Amino acid sequence: MPRMDQFHLHLVSDSTGETLQSMTKAALVQFEGISPVEHVWTLTRTVRQLDDILDSIVKKPGLVLYTLVNKEMRDVLEMGCQRVGVPCVSVLDPVLSAFSNFLGQEIRRLPGRQHMLDKNYFGRIEALNFTMGHDDGQMPEDLNEAQIVLVGVSRTSKTPTSFYLAHRGFKTANVPIVPSIPLPPTLFKLKKPMVVGLTTSPERLSEIRKNRLLSLNQTVDTDYVDRERIKEEVIFARKLCTREGWPIIDVSRRSVEETAAQIITLYNRRVEQTGSAQG
Repeated sequence: MPRMDQFHLHLVSDSTGETLQSMTKAALVQFEGISPVEHVWTLTRTVRQLDDILDSIVKKPGLVLYTLVNKEMRDVLEMGCQRVGVPCVSVLDPVLSAFSNFLGQEIRRLPGRQHMLDKNYFGRIEALNFTMGHDDGQMPEDLNEAQIVLVGVSRTSKTPTSFYLAHRGFKTANVPIVPSIPLPPTLFKLKKPMVVGLTTSPERLSEIRKNRLLSLNQTVDTDYVDRERIKEEVIFARKLCTREGWPIIDVSRRSVEETAAQIITLYNRRVEQTGSAQG
């Protein structure tokens, strides 16, 4: 009997596998102490590929999850798993069936359809290019072209949050708040972009900055990690955001994804209120 905290998990996809991996991750966090050995099989579009995958499943049996739209491929995988005696689940079937019934349309069964080079795809590329060029206060004269502008003191996850938002298709810039350095005047004249302040606790910020310096083999005996100095920075940034009417998000106990989700909610709410979006 295999240990249930360490089992083989086969993820079979006819596309990039991102959907399947995201759904799997969302499900696994609901179980304590589980560390599956993942085998990710992407761009699976021929029976020959499935034969190799089934050989691996025979040698390392475990749970099989798949997102295959071709009926022949599905049948081959399901029958192969049945012979081995392992569970085989199509994770998108309930969602596709619900949409099909609601819309009154047949499912088209086209692999990788969500990754087609459409308007949304090129929009994400444009957003990523914009965000790369406007990271850490670069090109402040173009801030009004952004959809979202993040501000905050150093090490409050501005850059990773910006790039996550860009991946979701939002042109995002970020500007560091340093009490001794004036902020770009354009920041205070923005009309279209939504400005959001990111903050965290001085204690957590001190530890993050200390670890950052240690990773760069630099001394930690500096005001950059001093908690009293950091507290002054955080208070200064909070007062600035409050004065300008910018919403503030505390990232202390949030992942980048959670922070981005809240920002997107704020942005969509703003769009609904104003009736327009920039992009």
